[in-house]
Amino acid sequence: MAGNPRNGRRYRTLCAWLRAQHLPCWLCGREIGYELDARHPLSFTLDHLVPLSRGGQLLDPANARAAHRRCNSSRGNRARPSPTVAPQRASRRW
Repeated sequence: MAGNPRNGRRYRTLCAWLRAQHLPCWLCGREIGYELDARHPLSFTLDHLVPLSRGGQLLDPANARAAHRRCNSSRGNRARPSPTVAPQRASRRW
């Protein structure tokens, strides 16, 4: 395979398909600025549910998610962060 697969037609088609859906960010749940410049932190990027470094498939639509550039970058190759759960208080003072 020559060149960067993220510049190929199949990858660009997958990005266009995901972009056309105008979904919110799958990590934070907020709206994505689809009209923003690609370098803007709140612009659209294609994120992979299973990171590529952990065996995820680059061109699998089931592995593709819409995300903010900032959310995608901060996640790195970790699994999706779990929602913060407030610690449980003891029923009485110990």
